[in-house]
Amino acid sequence: MSAQPPQRWNQGTVYADMWVDPDDDPRLGDGVADDGERATLLTYLRDYRLTLRMKCDGLDATQLATRSVPPSTMSLLGLVRHAAGLEQTWGQRVLGGRDVPSLFEGEGDDPEFDGARGDPELVAAALALWDEGIAQTDAVVASIDDLGARVPHGERPIAVREVLVHLIEEYARHAGHADLLRECIDGRVGQ
Repeated sequence: MSAQPPQRWNQGTVYADMWVDPDDDPRLGDGVADDGERATLLTYLRDYRLTLRMKCDGLDATQLATRSVPPSTMSLLGLVRHAAGLEQTWGQRVLGGRDVPSLFEGEGDDPEFDGARGDPELVAAALALWDEGIAQTDAVVASIDDLGARVPHGERPIAVREVLVHLIEEYARHAGHADLLRECIDGRVGQ
């Protein structure tokens, strides 16, 4: 007698192991192979941002603030707050050259995660900050013609393309965290 795999909730897609049907997935376009480096980097960045947003969709404030296994303070809301901070740091400070205060100062040792509580107003504020950060990063990137242009960053200047790759790396890494967090909350799995 073979063991049955665990029954997992899904959105009723025709593909039981997928988050959404491929025809409905906002991340799948016509590809970017012929559109050049800028389009490729921006498409990957957009798609990983969408992945994090999709992993948060349909959850209430308490669920979004649900922490992973102790002693970690990681939650989906914490990841959204972290993403807002990433957009601010890399888009406004590094690429934009702006001196702006941190978004979540004074909220614990790891403020983006420590301050993530199941409060609907806090969730709305975090999502608004994230959306604002994305818009600002995108505007700064659109204003820079040369992805090889170097901007000040600590002891060594950094190329704009390097910043974009770093953002993609951050979102990709945290998309994996979001997969596990979402599965712990309601069992939903998928791409």
